[in-house]
Amino acid sequence: MTRLEKRNLRNGILFCAPWILGFLGLQIYPIMYSFYLSATDYSGFGRAVFTGLGNFREFLRDPMAAQAAYNTLYYTAFAVPVGVVVAIMLALAMNQKVREVAVYRAILYLPSILPAFAMVYIWLLFINPAYGLLTRMFTLLHLPQIDWIGDRHFTKPSVVILAQYGAGNAALIFLASLRSIPRDLYESAEIDGAGIFRKFFTITLPMITPIILYDVIWGLSAGLQAFTQAYLMSSGGGRTGVVGPSNSLLFYVVYIYKTAFQYSRMGYAAAMALFLFLASVLIAIGVFKWGRSWVHYETD
Repeated sequence: MTRLEKRNLRNGILFCAPWILGFLGLQIYPIMYSFYLSATDYSGFGRAVFTGLGNFREFLRDPMAAQAAYNTLYYTAFAVPVGVVVAIMLALAMNQKVREVAVYRAILYLPSILPAFAMVYIWLLFINPAYGLLTRMFTLLHLPQIDWIGDRHFTKPSVVILAQYGAGNAALIFLASLRSIPRDLYESAEIDGAGIFRKFFTITLPMITPIILYDVIWGLSAGLQAFTQAYLMSSGGGRTGVVGPSNSLLFYVVYIYKTAFQYSRMGYAAAMALFLFLASVLIAIGVFKWGRSWVHYETD
């Protein structure tokens, strides 16, 4: 290695040093420390007492953890596919050749850049059973009233609907993918007599399946880590400690937060976080394995 190459290597490492230090100190170290805490009984103060697999055995018998896992999986199972469908529909709408399409794109994308807590409070005002706009609309249409906040059967569907405010961001990615599809394919299909739905299922959908796969993986990761919407809609459980009616909004990450910072059980919370990490890895691997059967990459 010449002197110039050594100098360039040294300068490159110096420029990368802030990122390397931040990555090691803010990501790798917390992950490794969480592995250690998961095998201890630690309140956040004093010394951590080693308990081995005690936290993991307790997790398998904890009914609250089981309910939190169910609530999270329910939310993810509905929010992800609904979000993909909504994003595709928005992308198709934004891909139309109309004069005001740029304005429509901005309007559809705007909610996705608003803070999550602001959208939650707007949604709470919208669905308020006493004076919310949705309640008044149901009254005018003589439809049965739904308590989206106080009825445990509708709290999770309410969060699923709220989660679609960010569909505009995914829609822009789908829109870029739609614009990369050659027009020749659609023209050839029209000559063969293909209609709108036939063109969508034989041309559009197969061409954007890699983007759908990416969106599904991102959605699964975000769904398993859902926190803000459930926590704010239930006010964090308040003084009662019950997150939503009958703990219907006790999502997994909410339970980790309450266990660590309200119950002062850092070790048990770290064990639950480890289970979440392993579940996320297994789901991502499963989605990639499944995606190989219906996604074709040009590099294959």
